[in-house]
Amino acid sequence: MSHTEIKLYGTAWCSDCKRTKKFFGEQRVHYDFIDIDGNEEGLRIVEEANNGKHVIPVLKFEDGSTLIEPSNADLAKKLGLQTTAKSKFYDLIVVGSGPAGLTAALYAAREGIETLVIERGGIGGQAGVTERLDNFPGFPEGISGSEFADRLRQQAERFGVEILSAQDVTGIDVDGDYRIVRTADGAEYRAWAVLLTLGSTYRRLEVPGEDDFIGAGVHFCATCDGAFYRDQDVLVVGGGNSAGEESIFLTKFAKKVTIITRDVQLSASKVVVEKVNEHPKIEVITSATPAEFRGTDGKLDTVVLKNTKTGELTDVKTNGVFVFIGLTPNTGIIEGQVNLDERGFILTDGMLATSVAGVFAAGDCREGSTKQAASAAGEGAAVALAIRRYIQPLTSGMPDHAQIMEKAAVA
Repeated sequence: MSHTEIKLYGTAWCSDCKRTKKFFGEQRVHYDFIDIDGNEEGLRIVEEANNGKHVIPVLKFEDGSTLIEPSNADLAKKLGLQTTAKSKFYDLIVVGSGPAGLTAALYAAREGIETLVIERGGIGGQAGVTERLDNFPGFPEGISGSEFADRLRQQAERFGVEILSAQDVTGIDVDGDYRIVRTADGAEYRAWAVLLTLGSTYRRLEVPGEDDFIGAGVHFCATCDGAFYRDQDVLVVGGGNSAGEESIFLTKFAKKVTIITRDVQLSASKVVVEKVNEHPKIEVITSATPAEFRGTDGKLDTVVLKNTKTGELTDVKTNGVFVFIGLTPNTGIIEGQVNLDERGFILTDGMLATSVAGVFAAGDCREGSTKQAASAAGEGAAVALAIRRYIQPLTSGMPDHAQIMEKAAVA
């Protein structure tokens, strides 16, 4: 999705501005941000839209329309995103739209299994906001994450998959043979089976100041926010493949990129390490980790680094920080309902079934997954076949969906 004429007027310290930026980042929507602090023309536009008041964010769209302090639901409606399903019953409901979820959905739909996909963020999951996939089979020249996600969506929809965007799932329940999925707008959908492809999110450092500057100097997505740091200095925290690859991407915008790793050397693959070491814009600092974030007027300007060997603290001036230190599974909505490991990843058997009959899991949220797009797609294909075997006995000789919903309402 690309809406290049959207202008977002706000400030670095405004929480609703940060939420709007996050929403646009998740949906891969391009926009121009105008910080009205110190910008007389930007402030004038905000006052004009608000009859003299200073209510932000103010969004100006290509069609001339304006939204003031919009909710995520307002933004979804404006962007034409489908947030309500056409039916109340499906054979399969997939929660999440990364490579595992969309691959499972298109495999299932191709077999005649009526499938609904519900996604809270952008279609494609983490893969969709990755700068480039160079190791996915079938793309010898690589493919951008956004194009990869768009192709997956088109392929799934060609087989009849229905996709809801910008919709939060709040809970999953069981009613006999039926699985129930509830969403944040109060809707309730039923299905024979549910597939959890909840994905994961980047871990935070959990140090003083981090929460204060998220979206105002501290970021977790280089593709989403890298362009805000043209000709500026940025830090990247982490030593793995994500940190290395995103650092290389950030050199397209930043004047200098400094990688901070707590280890004695980068832990990324040999290929990534070689690219990092050869790049003239990238510097690597080892045996160090952020201890605190500081700034003025709501903007980050200093990171306090702690030497992991000596404990020595050093102030480093920077314009922005991008954190890539691992992933946390997005399994909060099913905690206490299906079995999880000690880190919160979903436990599954060899058929990718969870501890609850009719509920399956695949991709990054599953214990034992490799956190790679290609393997997630493979899990999606495998779990689709397992789901087909599970629902076949349930659907043999069963009435149509309308009759099922009528029966459920009576019960």
